[in-house]
Amino acid sequence: MKYLLVALVVMIAIGIWRNNRRKADDAPPPRRSKQRQVEQMVTCAHCGLHLPASDAVASKDQLHYCCSEHRRLGPH
Repeated sequence: MKYLLVALVVMIAIGIWRNNRRKADDAPPPRRSKQRQVEQMVTCAHCGLHLPASDAVASKDQLHYCCSEHRRLGPH
């Protein structure tokens, strides 16, 4: 009787384990919440450094610079 009880507990444990494994396999992979956006790269008119357009300092004549110091110095 004792061995039957142990066998029953082992079979229930295996059944639970297999059931959980199937659920994990059936679950879809997590989706990325946000797609990365491609950003335009520009070149500093003074030193030639490439940087994202959002980080660049623009001048009135549509030239891009990496910092305000290079904007002040102008194109090289």
